[in-house]
Amino acid sequence: MSAHDYLGEGFSYRQDVLFCEDVELARVAASAGTPCYVYSRHGILSRYRAYDEAFGGTPHQVCYAVKANSNLSILKLLAGAGSSFDIVSGGELFRVLKAGGDPAKIVFSGVGKTAAEIEEALAAGIGCFNCESETELALIDACASRLGKRARCALRVNPDIDAKTHPYISTGLKDNKFGIGIGEVEDVYRRALNLRHVTMAGVSCHIGSQMLDPAPIGEAADRILALTARLRSLGAPIEHLDFGGGLGIPYRESDRTPPIAATIGDLCRRAAPFGLELHVEPGRSITGSAGVLLTRVLNRKKTEAKEFVVIDAAMNDLLRPALYKAHHEIAPLRRLPAMGYVEADVVGPVCESADYIAKNRRLANVMPGDLLAVCSAGAYGFVMSSNYNSRPRAAEVLVEGDHFRTIRARETYEDLIRGE
Repeated sequence: MSAHDYLGEGFSYRQDVLFCEDVELARVAASAGTPCYVYSRHGILSRYRAYDEAFGGTPHQVCYAVKANSNLSILKLLAGAGSSFDIVSGGELFRVLKAGGDPAKIVFSGVGKTAAEIEEALAAGIGCFNCESETELALIDACASRLGKRARCALRVNPDIDAKTHPYISTGLKDNKFGIGIGEVEDVYRRALNLRHVTMAGVSCHIGSQMLDPAPIGEAADRILALTARLRSLGAPIEHLDFGGGLGIPYRESDRTPPIAATIGDLCRRAAPFGLELHVEPGRSITGSAGVLLTRVLNRKKTEAKEFVVIDAAMNDLLRPALYKAHHEIAPLRRLPAMGYVEADVVGPVCESADYIAKNRRLANVMPGDLLAVCSAGAYGFVMSSNYNSRPRAAEVLVEGDHFRTIRARETYEDLIRGE
């Protein structure tokens, strides 16, 4: 890992000027305005291909987790590369289909699927439902009966394993709302085999997000494989195993993240004796490092206690720091040797004390009008943004080599009241 990996996949300094691929980011800011999300096409595809190629000859599906970044252009890019998709709502199903995704390569996860969403997915012909409770299985069976369909399903197992990540993004502990307890799965699976409009096809598991330690992934895999052996002894027709996603990205210079190839290779070796198709559901680790949030310094403010750098991006644009106390590196678009450094809180214009991007951060001694890039913002950035304080949502831009294009226009004031 180099000293500047935190800048992200596809981003680098050239003679102290920050580029995305072959485009100077200041050009993007001048054209699209700020705040603005910028993504690297090369960065996204290289991360997807790292997963796809890591499986070698093992039958597999790489199911991109749409919740991480659901822009139609990015979904179309991944669909063109052969990606499968992991969705968690009817709206995400709609987006994937609009982007040209193959419905047979869609898996539908989530604890609260509605009857309407299930019927939409059945009508589209999705590949599989990851079922999170026995009552959900019954609902899917009923919906499939009404439509004269047969639903392909896997049980999502909660293995009660600590992913060693932020509690809000931990999903594999028995106190979490996700999945069926591993001690209950055999009985549930046995009963599910009697459902008339459901085909039980696999087992799935996802224990959390932003994991920097691969050990819990291996531990969860071993528990799921042992469970699979028990289910097979009952005569259950297990066709695939879904190991979920969760690999972390470097949000700090000091972060060391598990290599994709080594992690997937380890899963393939563990599962090899079972001869099953393997699925993974990466989201953040595909788009997270491939995006930044561009923002402009509005002013500087100093109090008795501390100094503030006020920028035009706010918690409505990037919620992660306020919600998770998440860290994002902040890089100037132009580095000048004489700039020096300042320790300050980087804050936005929203009327909340929680509206900050960084606290007590040592950063370049920027002045009003200077441009900054908030790094590693390609996942859980725009998708979690809002119109709080009646602020229009940011533009999104995709860089492709030496050119760029707007893939989502900045909202207008009229957009704010549309539908009211």
